Amino acid sequence: MADYYETLEITKNATAEEIKKAYRKKALKYHPDKNPGNADAEKRFKEISEAYEVLSDDSKRQIYDRHGKNGLSGMGAGHGGGQGFASMDEAMRTFMGAFGMGGDSIFDSFFGGGGGGGNEYGGSTAGSRARQGASKRVNITISFEEAARGVDKELAITNYVSCSNCHGKGANSSQGIKTCSHCGGRGQVIEQRGFFSMTMTCPDCHGEGRVITDPCKECHGQGVVKEKQHVKVHIPAGVDSGMRLKMSGYGDAGQGGGPAGDLYVFVTVDAHSIFERHGNDIVLDLPISFSEAALGCKKEVPSLFSHVSRITIPEGTQNGKTFRIKGEGFPSVHGHGKGDLLVRIFVETPTQLGEKQKELLRQFSELEGPGNLPKNKSFLDKIKGFFSP
Repeated sequence: MADYYETLEITKNATAEEIKKAYRKKALKYHPDKNPGNADAEKRFKEISEAYEVLSDDSKRQIYDRHGKNGLSGMGAGHGGGQGFASMDEAMRTFMGAFGMGGDSIFDSFFGGGGGGGNEYGGSTAGSRARQGASKRVNITISFEEAARGVDKELAITNYVSCSNCHGKGANSSQGIKTCSHCGGRGQVIEQRGFFSMTMTCPDCHGEGRVITDPCKECHGQGVVKEKQHVKVHIPAGVDSGMRLKMSGYGDAGQGGGPAGDLYVFVTVDAHSIFERHGNDIVLDLPISFSEAALGCKKEVPSLFSHVSRITIPEGTQNGKTFRIKGEGFPSVHGHGKGDLLVRIFVETPTQLGEKQKELLRQFSELEGPGNLPKNKSFLDKIKGFFSP
């Protein structure tokens, strides 16, 4: 066999990228799938694969550069040991690694390299994969008051749970579970696509590596059964619409020893008849009369927590004025303080006036001066230019 550098037609100063590029080009040219029945092409494929196996590994390359192939002899055939690849499988290992197809670990799952270990059912552990159960979603609607104070709710959900008859195994006994004969217990098979060998999930065992020959009569071999459950969930104070709560382990049961899925509770908060929520603040529109706004008054306003609060509305309060009552808003769902109650004044204009009321308002209007209406005066000053000739 020629010098490894000559085999790949590269210089001794070639970079790792140049080595890989040269190997890929030649590997595609001499791949057995592209040259069926061609013994010379197969030999060349093994030779260039061995050369790449050594030169792509810095430590092996250093030994080779100093001592030649003899220096690699102790590393074993098939791994750049200087004796050539013993089988096409070993050359394919290098090929798959060079093309980003998984290298040793995926090669082992294809051809059983590494020996594997049996499980209690006689199947290979390579095919028995622990899978987490599916997560579930449930929607819940709570009242405005419940969101403010927090509440405990009970949910009725239907989950897949581990079968109590077979304890999740899916078979009546361990003798009812056999290693899949199609994939040899690995859960994967090789499929040829052009000149590439691709790994596919075994169609017979669906990647499990084992098949059930004596299925459990309760779960029919699935290992899980549907069951209605009642779950208590704590909705913390301060929760808002669109938030979700995660309850770990309350989803479907896992398979193959995998953990259960999770339960996600999506919360919707009903609107309130008089309160609005702005972040953690609560907004209340308080209607008052014209005379109350002009003369001032005291008002009691409802609160979610202290039943009522009292505020003083001073003389001359304008429409839209907001008064803040500290600490009467929503608590932070993260436990960092509380919002406030914002009382927004709405001055109502009286309707259906009697004649006496109208007459009194006419008299009041005659007594009004610009000093009593500062905003009105400011507005008139600003628009004078629009009416100038």
